[in-house]
Amino acid sequence: MHTHHPNSLIALTLITSLILMLLPMPSWTMWLRPAWVLMVLIYWTITAPNQVGIGTAWLMGLIMDLLNGTVLGEHALALTIVIYLVSRIHIRLRMYPILQQGMNILFFVLLYQFILYCIQGFIGELPSSHLYWLSSFTSMLLWPWLFVVMRDSRRWLKAA
Repeated sequence: MHTHHPNSLIALTLITSLILMLLPMPSWTMWLRPAWVLMVLIYWTITAPNQVGIGTAWLMGLIMDLLNGTVLGEHALALTIVIYLVSRIHIRLRMYPILQQGMNILFFVLLYQFILYCIQGFIGELPSSHLYWLSSFTSMLLWPWLFVVMRDSRRWLKAA
C-alpha cells in the first residue's frame, strides 16, 4: 500500500493557486480575479498550521513577485502579515461556520490588498481604478467552494 504525503497536496494546491493567478482573463474581468494564493494559504494555515505558516507565505510572496514582475518583497510582505494574523486566530477561524469564514476572508483579502496598495502608492504605481478592491468580494464569494474542494481533497487523500 502506498501512502500519500500530506505535504504533496499542500504543494500541489499552492502551485495550482499560482497557475490560477497567472491564467489570462478577459480585460473586463481583471479586477475580479480572486486572491487564489492568499486563500489557499489561509486554508492551510487554518487546517494545517504546523505545515503552512509565515515562512510559506513569505516564500509564496517572493514567487508571486518574481512571476508578476512586481517589486521584490511586495507580495511577500503582504502575505506574511496576513498569514501571521490568520495563524494567531486559526483555532477560532476553524470553528466558524463556512459563511462566517467567508466574512473573515473578505477582511483578510482587503487587508492584503490595502498593504499592496500602500506599497504601490509609496513607489508611485497606484492601481488605475477603484475596481481594484473587487477581488476581495470575489474571494469571499468563492471561499465556500474552495474550502469544500480542498477539504474533500484532503479527505480523499487520507482515504487513498
